[in-house]
Amino acid sequence: MKYRKIGKWGMKVSEIAVGSWMTDLGGGSAVDVARETIRLAHENGVNFFDCADAYSGGGAERFLGNVLKEFPRSSYVVSSKVFFPMGPGANDWGLSRKHIIEQLDQSLKNLQVDYLDMYFCHRFDPETPMEETLQTLSDMVAQGKILYYGVSEWSPVQIQKALGIIKDLGLRPMNVIQPQYNMMDRYIEDEIMSICEENGMGIVPFSPLSQGLLTGKYKKGQPLPEGSRATHQADKQINNMLTDENLDKVEKLSKIADGLGIPMSVLALAWTLRKPVISSLITGATKPSQLESNLAASGITLPDDVLAEIEQILDYHPFFRRVG
Repeated sequence: MKYRKIGKWGMKVSEIAVGSWMTDLGGGSAVDVARETIRLAHENGVNFFDCADAYSGGGAERFLGNVLKEFPRSSYVVSSKVFFPMGPGANDWGLSRKHIIEQLDQSLKNLQVDYLDMYFCHRFDPETPMEETLQTLSDMVAQGKILYYGVSEWSPVQIQKALGIIKDLGLRPMNVIQPQYNMMDRYIEDEIMSICEENGMGIVPFSPLSQGLLTGKYKKGQPLPEGSRATHQADKQINNMLTDENLDKVEKLSKIADGLGIPMSVLALAWTLRKPVISSLITGATKPSQLESNLAASGITLPDDVLAEIEQILDYHPFFRRVG
């Protein structure tokens, strides 16, 4: 396993991380498999485990905490996120000082740790002044409850405004961004990636396999694989990705992977890691075999001619408006 710093900051994380969004806590056997997967990840050098207070209503944090307590605290990096509703009350959601402090304390309790290595604003809160949110996060760093903080799925304008407020108020710096990024969704390349590079912030993307599309298991004209995410995921994100255009691209990309002697998923992860500003990829793994495939992407450098061929297939065009 290879490790990278979080932007310009000192903490290092494994190139492949394990997230808890899709952790199946529905039954005894599923929990056993999830526990085995976390242990296998740690044994193979994964030191970054991501979670959120809203995942399974706090259940994912409690599960992860029960597994991670088996390992020395210095051997892993754990993160969580705050924003989504955690109860019916008026203050049970958002990024107010009250909600952040209450949820951070609950996350620490759930994960059975004294501090979080990283803490993210899960989404943007239009009802809370940004100064309030950023001051609170800075205070939590000063108190030692979190070491580094960042945001997930904020717009470039929101991130730039936050950086300005941090500078003006002399707050602890923002260190890391957690957006979606993969071969099929490259919006952060337009502006966010350069903002992070200029300000020394790391990027730890989620969904680097585009909800499973980039594993190559979905084929045009063929039934959905039994037990796959597309057969049961409630929000149908993956189903919306299964267009003929996307499946044609994956078929072409799979041929490149075959030529390199690697799985399609490894090609997709290695491609995402091609950018130095990417610190780690938050992958989902519902069973050990998926994890083992993901781990193989660490340390792979794709040749320039392969990267050029991939660019032709993806045919990505950044937003640009010419004036005059």
